[in-house]
Amino acid sequence: MSILARASAAELRAHLADGPGLPAHAPLRGPEIGLVMLRGRMGGDGAPFNLTETTVTRCTVEMAGRMGHATVLGRDQGQAELAAVLDAALQDPPLGLFTQVVEPLAAAQAQARALTARRAEATRVQFFTLAAMR
Repeated sequence: MSILARASAAELRAHLADGPGLPAHAPLRGPEIGLVMLRGRMGGDGAPFNLTETTVTRCTVEMAGRMGHATVLGRDQGQAELAAVLDAALQDPPLGLFTQVVEPLAAAQAQARALTARRAEATRVQFFTLAAMR
């Protein structure tokens, strides 16, 4: 689900364009836009604190007796609904959506993370100090 939640609606639609299409679904809840509180920690592992609020969109659908849920960052209702539909459809392995949609998205997201890590690594500065001998 994290892969589907991070993918844009356009990316999801692009991977679905070549396939047989999705079965009919019925919305059970949403898509609804709301806020969630993001929490942080001092120093990464210290006391938690409320950092800020962010907008999320959630959706729940029913498809052939299967329920699909999705919560995505932002206000894109189409993305939330499509991610929820895919969540329900992925519970039916014969549709083959895992190899058609999830695997290519996972590879693209891993490649983007690696590129970001390489760019950040190129800017790293290593500091060291020499202790004065007395």
